[in-house]
Formats: sequence, structure tokens, C-alpha cells
Amino acid sequence: MLTLYRLDYGIEVIVDTSSLGFRYWRSILNGDKAQHSVRCLRRVRSETEPRSSVEPMKLLVELSLDDTSRTRQFLSFLKSKVDQSSGSLHLCCRELQIVKISAHKSFLRLLDLGCTDHLEVNEARLNEVTTLLARMIHLDRLTLSKISSKSCKGRNFRTFLTHLRRMDNLQELSLSFFYLSGQLHRLLRVLPPQMDTLCLSFCGLSDRDITALSLSPQARHLTLLNLSNNDMSWDSSESFQVLLETASGTLQYLELNNCLITDSTLSTLIPILSRCTHLRVLSFSFNPITMPVLTTLLHHLTALMELKLVIYPVPLHCYEHWNLHDGLDHGKCAEVQAQLKAMLQAVQRNDMHWTIRYK
Repeated sequence: MLTLYRLDYGIEVIVDTSSLGFRYWRSILNGDKAQHSVRCLRRVRSETEPRSSVEPMKLLVELSLDDTSRTRQFLSFLKSKVDQSSGSLHLCCRELQIVKISAHKSFLRLLDLGCTDHLEVNEARLNEVTTLLARMIHLDRLTLSKISSKSCKGRNFRTFLTHLRRMDNLQELSLSFFYLSGQLHRLLRVLPPQMDTLCLSFCGLSDRDITALSLSPQARHLTLLNLSNNDMSWDSSESFQVLLETASGTLQYLELNNCLITDSTLSTLIPILSRCTHLRVLSFSFNPITMPVLTTLLHHLTALMELKLVIYPVPLHCYEHWNLHDGLDHGKCAEVQAQLKAMLQAVQRNDMHWTIRYK
């Protein structure tokens, strides 16, 4: 018998109170939006089949866990149903998003993470993350943000790398506020060579790290690369030029926001960007670029027919007294937008959108 439970805080849950007839459900559970839906996928035995032969029922779930009272109430309810099932209900988590692992440790023990495809963790210690990874087999996507660790040379980081080495299906890795300076080569060695998505924002990357990435097997397969919020104001930009050249045959999305890229660096990159024939989106906002270099870039990129969106920084002349924090002249910004739009129309690229980003 399927019973509908309607909770006071706006969540509806369907539970098979008889444990008869259905063994496999698909569910999406989101603590943030307080929504829960369950859909029965298939009936796997007849009603006359002996009860003792029923295998444990698996509930496929996608969970988003934060530390709100609403989420805690819902998880408490779900835990009670698992306990009442006496082992006949297994929660198989396909996608798991967690804010602060420490707030959900007891509930996480109830989950079967062997079928998890996507893990996203915000605000946790690295040893907490490795504890979860130890229970996973075939991650497709891993997203980690604000992960604290004493050192990238310590035991926890080595354990982290050991678990990543097992993830042969990993296609997307996103790290932010995850300090990697001088250690990216170690991470790349354990990642699948054909991984196509790499996001390393606020990772403290050095010239050595960019060199390691340019020489890695992953560089030739990347379709999305995000290196935003790393200081790339090195004396030589040769390492990034090599990286961009290596990835030019596959790259579709490139983000270099707030990297302190100057006119001289961007000018050296323009010829290589012009060879990224599959590029669809380019974002390089919050970099100190002047209008002449910006127009030169547009002139070269209009030949890329797959490129549809460019997000560019406010040119330096739009700031008063070269102050990038205030004193923005919105009138000059409007003139910049009008000029770039006219240039696009002149070469019949109305399908390409150049968008200025203020903040």
C-alpha cells in the first residue's frame, strides 16, 4: 500500500508502508526548495509472490542538504521511515549537494553512495570529503568549494588523490577556494586523461601550475576551462599561451574573469584565441583592459562562427582616475557598448552578443 504523508512544512512524501509490490522508485529531494516527489518506475513481482522473497526496495534520490530547520525536519522524517523499514528500504543517492558536512554526518551514514554520479560539497574539511569519496565508485562530476586543509602536501591531500585515482568516469571537476599552488601536477596525474571540464577558481594557481596543465593529457580534451580568480599577471604568459594552443581544438567555454590580465597579455593571446574554432562562450570580465585592445579582439573573434557570447570587462577609460573600485562613468560604458554593437553589425555578426559586466 502506498501512503501519502503531508508534512506541516510543505513537503509531500509517498512511502510504501506495506513493502509490497514496488522495489524501485525515482525521487528528487531538495531541502532548499522543500519539494519531494516520488515516481514508481516498475512493478517487479506479482501480488501472489511470497513476501519473504521480496528484495530490499531501492529509492533513487537526489539530495540537496543545507543546515536550515526545514531541511533538518525533512531528513528526520526520512530517517524515521528508513528505520521503520527494518532494512527493506535503501536510499541510493544519485546526486548529493551538501553545505557543511558536519551538520549531516548521522544522516549521511544512511545513504548508499555507491551509485552517486555527482557530489557537490561546500564548506567542509578535506578529511570529511575523503570520507565520502571512500564510499563512492563512479563519480561523473565532483564540485568542491571552500574546503579547508592544512597543506596540499599532507596526508589528507594524499588520501584525496588516492580516491580520485579510482574515479575512472570523472568528466567534470570543479574546485573553488581550494588552495593548489604548486601542486596541480599531482592532481592532474590521478585524473582521467579524457576529462573534458575543469574549473579551478580561487585556487592560487602559479605559472608552474599552468605549465603542468598545458603539458597534461587532459588539456587536449577540454571543452570547458575556468581559471577565474587566479593571478595571471606573470612576467611571461608563455605557459598560458601553450595551454590555450593545446586546448584550441576542443575548447568551447573559456572563463578568465578577474585574473589581472593586461593589454600585453591579452594581445599575445588574440592570435591563439582566433584558432579556437569551436569556442562558444568567452568570459574575461574584471581585467584591466583598454578600449583599443578590446576592439582588436572583437575584430579577430568575429571570424569564429560558433562564438555567440563574449562577456568583457569595463575598459579602463570608463573609470575616473583609473580607480577600478568606484568612479565608473556609465555614459562612457554606454558608448563602448554602442561602438562594439556597431562593429558587429558592420561584419554581419548580429548573432554574436558582447556583454559588459560591471560587478
